[in-house]
Amino acid sequence: MSLALDPAAQDLLFREARTANTFTDEPVTEEQVQAIYDLVKFGPTAFNQSPLRVVLVRSPEARERLVTHMAEGNRPKTAAAPLVAILAADNEFHEELPALLPHFPQAKDMFFSERPAREAAAGLNAALQAAYFIVGVRAAGLAAGPMTGFDFAGIQKEFLDDDHTPLMVVNIGKPGEDAWFPRSPRLSYDEVITTV
Repeated sequence: MSLALDPAAQDLLFREARTANTFTDEPVTEEQVQAIYDLVKFGPTAFNQSPLRVVLVRSPEARERLVTHMAEGNRPKTAAAPLVAILAADNEFHEELPALLPHFPQAKDMFFSERPAREAAAGLNAALQAAYFIVGVRAAGLAAGPMTGFDFAGIQKEFLDDDHTPLMVVNIGKPGEDAWFPRSPRLSYDEVITTV
């Protein structure tokens, strides 16, 4: 094998992992979420920016409010998942750059003084971090059910503010019975990779 990662870990993170649609009722603990974040925070981003923000929806009242904003097909699984996370991009991420990039603190004003530049950077880099988060959930032995089928403006108004853009909602837990759809096809190496 050309990969350093153990084949069982490769399966856990990628080959055998799928988007989960059902979950057991086993709770997802704060310690598990902390371990996930403490791992995935090291994933690379441009300028070491960290625009991902995560809202954990734990209370029944918050869950009810969230479910009303989900697309019809996503409501039952969001209502039943042990934990739901709203992943968002913080468009004011640049305020932390002097601490996160101490060798180049002027990057905050040099590259991100304008809101459109911040929104573009936040969207891209928070999406990278969201992907790391999903892989981190898998690394914790849990399953993730990421979804973008929801009312973005409604979720922003209900759970965030104008400085935070929702990216996805992720159901998290131990996979339940019939949690997976069959594996969908993927493009081959030759369809994706070009050498010049």
